[in-house]
Amino acid sequence: MRVIAIVNQKGGTGKTTTAVNLSAAIAKSHKKVLLIDLDPQASSSYWLNFKKQGQGLINVFLDERPIEDTVLQTPYENLWILPASPLLVRVEKTLVTEVGSELILKQRIEELKQTWDYIIFDCPPNLGTLSLNALTAAQEVLIPVETRVMALHGLVQLLNTIKLVQARLNPELKICGVLPCRADFRNNHSKEVLEQLKNRFSNDILKTYIRENIKLAEASLHLKPITNYAPKSQGSEDYHKLAAEILSQDPNFINEHTAQESQEATLSEQMLDMDDTTVADSALD
Repeated sequence: MRVIAIVNQKGGTGKTTTAVNLSAAIAKSHKKVLLIDLDPQASSSYWLNFKKQGQGLINVFLDERPIEDTVLQTPYENLWILPASPLLVRVEKTLVTEVGSELILKQRIEELKQTWDYIIFDCPPNLGTLSLNALTAAQEVLIPVETRVMALHGLVQLLNTIKLVQARLNPELKICGVLPCRADFRNNHSKEVLEQLKNRFSNDILKTYIRENIKLAEASLHLKPITNYAPKSQGSEDYHKLAAEILSQDPNFINEHTAQESQEATLSEQMLDMDDTTVADSALD
């Protein structure tokens, strides 16, 4: 099971867009995905049409309720969600002075009896208690970055925070990628920022980037992932590419994929042998 936190303390970077659509794209690859919405704005929950679903995560944090008790199945195969609500603000206020509060989510994840292939956290646009819980519970961090020059400053601050978490709370935490988002190559600014990202963060930047695409905004209005709302759009194409790149980082997935290709190749060879035998038999007749 891979546990990935999608984090950026700056708003408008494509964090929720990535959380929803990456989760949906991975689910289409026959992987079981649990999306956990940690943002009190509940944008991921609203996007997938889970509004006013009770207290949800508050019970997980404050009442020691198991995650399985609050998880809901979405209309999309292999995709589940643990929805948020504006009441999550209470968690930040209640836990801010509590010793060890940054470990709560990690403990709940470790107690899981039901297993998913991927757990994805959509974090708030800040580095408060909820985001710290996500970074402590996660194995990996995915950082969406808007292709605007001011976003580079926030990225440096976030990377320093991640190093601090690695040193004090979660030494196994690693960065699975920096994801350029809202790339608009009709202007030079996006191109220049993308080049800066590649030069300054060459070890972390992903090959995939998410292009500015109106269909992504429309998908949120229609309460559907882009992969279902507009499956042939640029937005859908980009998130399928991102899912493929994230999946390819997993050695288990590579082994499964290689085994499947081997089986398909063997089947093709068998079919060819059968065709050759049929042709030979016909010639003898």
